[in-house]
Amino acid sequence: MFMENKLLFVIHALLFLQLLIVAYQPVSGQRGNDGVIVTQSDYQALRAFKRELVDFTGVLRSWNDSGHGACLGWWAGIKCVNGQVIAIQLPWKRLGGRISEKIGQLQALRKLSLHDNVLAGPVPLSLGFLPNLRGVYLFNNRLSGSVPPSIGNCPLLQTLDLSNNSLTGTIPSSLANSTKLYRLNLSFNSLSGFIPTSLTKFPSLTILALQHNNLSGPIPSTWGAGNRNHSYKLTILTLDNNLISGTIPSSLSKLGFLEEIYLNNNQISGTIPDEIGELTRLQKLDLSNNAINGSFPSSFSNLSSLVSLNLEGNRLNNQIPGGLERLQNLSVLNLKKNNFSGHIPASVGNISGIYQLDLSENKFSGKIPASLSSLDNLTSFNVSHNNLSGPVPSLLSKKFNSSSFAGNLQLCGYSASTPCSSPPPQILPSSPPAEQPLKKKHHHKFSTKDKILIAAGALLAVLLLLCCILLVCLVRKRSASKGMNGTTAKQAADAGIAAKAVPSSAGVEYGGEAGGKLVHFDGPFVFTADDLLCATAEIMGKSTYGTAYKATLEEGNEVAVKRLREKTTKGQKEFETEAAAIGKIRHPNLLALRAYYLGPKGEKLLVFDYMSKGSLASFLHARGPDTIIDWPTRMNIAIGITRGLCYLHNENIVHGNLTSSNILLDEQTNAHIADFGLSRLMTAAANTTVIATAGTLGYNAPELSKSKKATTKTDVYSLGVLILELLTGKSPGEPMNSMDLPQWVASIVKEEWTNEVFDLELMRDVPTIGDLLLNTLKLALHCVDPAPAARPEAQQVLQQLEEIKPDQATGGSAAEGGAEVPPQEAE
Repeated sequence: MFMENKLLFVIHALLFLQLLIVAYQPVSGQRGNDGVIVTQSDYQALRAFKRELVDFTGVLRSWNDSGHGACLGWWAGIKCVNGQVIAIQLPWKRLGGRISEKIGQLQALRKLSLHDNVLAGPVPLSLGFLPNLRGVYLFNNRLSGSVPPSIGNCPLLQTLDLSNNSLTGTIPSSLANSTKLYRLNLSFNSLSGFIPTSLTKFPSLTILALQHNNLSGPIPSTWGAGNRNHSYKLTILTLDNNLISGTIPSSLSKLGFLEEIYLNNNQISGTIPDEIGELTRLQKLDLSNNAINGSFPSSFSNLSSLVSLNLEGNRLNNQIPGGLERLQNLSVLNLKKNNFSGHIPASVGNISGIYQLDLSENKFSGKIPASLSSLDNLTSFNVSHNNLSGPVPSLLSKKFNSSSFAGNLQLCGYSASTPCSSPPPQILPSSPPAEQPLKKKHHHKFSTKDKILIAAGALLAVLLLLCCILLVCLVRKRSASKGMNGTTAKQAADAGIAAKAVPSSAGVEYGGEAGGKLVHFDGPFVFTADDLLCATAEIMGKSTYGTAYKATLEEGNEVAVKRLREKTTKGQKEFETEAAAIGKIRHPNLLALRAYYLGPKGEKLLVFDYMSKGSLASFLHARGPDTIIDWPTRMNIAIGITRGLCYLHNENIVHGNLTSSNILLDEQTNAHIADFGLSRLMTAAANTTVIATAGTLGYNAPELSKSKKATTKTDVYSLGVLILELLTGKSPGEPMNSMDLPQWVASIVKEEWTNEVFDLELMRDVPTIGDLLLNTLKLALHCVDPAPAARPEAQQVLQQLEEIKPDQATGGSAAEGGAEVPPQEAE
């Protein structure tokens, strides 16, 4: 017993001695996550660093005063190697205060990531004393003062991002001493002075972002100086929204890797150098809102990779040269507010992928080329305020409203108030009898009186034809009304109404022989087949399924009509069975099928509610520069899409073609999923084509390329792409450094350049919505996981979205396909 007590006494004494050692040497007894003792100097530097911070959320509570676990992974945001701190990573933690100069004592520090906080004060000068520093991420804070020239002393520095702060002063030329620097972002500050020429001379720089400052003077002309091999790797140059003057230097052509150039909203003058046409990798060029003059460079036809060209708001003149058809990747062409003259090149109609074309406020003359009608992807078009003449091609006048053509005094046919006069009838000479010799022809000249009589006769004939058509429609409508004596409109509609198919007044022909069947489902109003077939129609767009029209009925009610492509649908009996099932589906975030019509020649029309704000694609990508889409609106759209998708999946319906073009918005900007269930109406071959088309737009899950079969997991992938589209403002169809949208976002997040991901409109509100953006981004990336099994279900996505933005959640059970719908969203 005595020996046991003696042994216990020795053990306790040893433990007490160890505690004393830990108490008096707080760091020397701790081992790092690699098993090495933490250094005293790094511990003291971290304590000083913590003292100058304001911890609003308690994230630094783990940084205990004894130093226990500083490098064991217990201290939030700290990573060590060989007992020395190599990384401080505390982004999105709402940290205030300032960054201590004592950070310069962390001699092994490689990475400092404190972005998206509320830090104030200057950028520490002592960062320049860190020989191992590789990455500085301090963007989206409230830092002031100047950019420390000492940072140029860091020989291994690769990334310096101080964007979206309140920095002033000039850009230190010494930054070029960091010869490994490949990303420099000082945008959205108040920096002034010239752009240092030293930044143009070292080959490692890949991204130079200096936009939204007060920089002045000319763009340096020394790009690539002294290097004949064009090995400079600069891919993105953004200098927009400054006070830069002078001309565009031709030396930019030496930067053979350039993919994006933004010089817009400056005071640049002079001409566009022809040498720019040598940048064969260039994808985006924005020179808008400057004072650039001269001609449109013919060398631009060599820019085969160009996706977006914006020259709006300059003084460019003369004609646009041919060869534009070589720009087959071009999707946006904006030449608004210049002095271009001559004819609009017909070759523009050969650029099949273009979706935004603005030639307004110039001096173009002649006719609008008929070739522009073949641009199926065109969603934004404007040629207003030019000197154009002649009739507007019918497909363009149906697809775009009158504001796209206004201000051309001799242009006609684009609205009811600008009709084109009918040409006089041609009088063909009669052939002489074969058995009689030919007589000498006498040329008869018509007098002015004859010409007036001929024109009046032709006009009268046209009026009589129109009256006949209107009379036929009116008689049939009255006949249909009489035939419904003793029967409600709903009963008559459910029974199906036979009618003769009559061409609409807008030229959309649905058929021409007796017969046809119209079947109604529940809806806000009932119409007859004659009402539908005699309605005025405007083409809204074309898709793999068919052509969509906006139809205005005689009472002024508007519906959307989709005419399905011939030979792509199933047989009539199977078609009607599936259409009846789709017609019963009702949810506030799904576009309701209100009726369908089967024509006498096999035509198939589907009638839906008309959505006044169009598609999400046009809402995001074809809006004017003054239209801002805030975060609550985007989040509301994301939640609406997800609710609709949850309902479909609970009904065992896979959408299979979820894109921003199939998300329609009503007057309150609520989302409605369109084209759901249509795969059930189509043949297998047609559905394969639909999947392939969605793939080219960037919405398809990777496994679809092999399986060709859509599932709920592929739908969730498409949903993730849509959420990324809302977050970034980028179209998934745009090439981004040879990556699709999910890959591009993942690569940027990996480099901690998160501010480069989000749409600039959202970055303005980062201090208040930063956490919401980050959490939504994480969720979207979860949805687009390459492995289908790793993706969440739609119901899980909805739950997390509502947790991210609880004030937009509705609560309630999701048993019927999503959270309970508030009264104002009900049908």
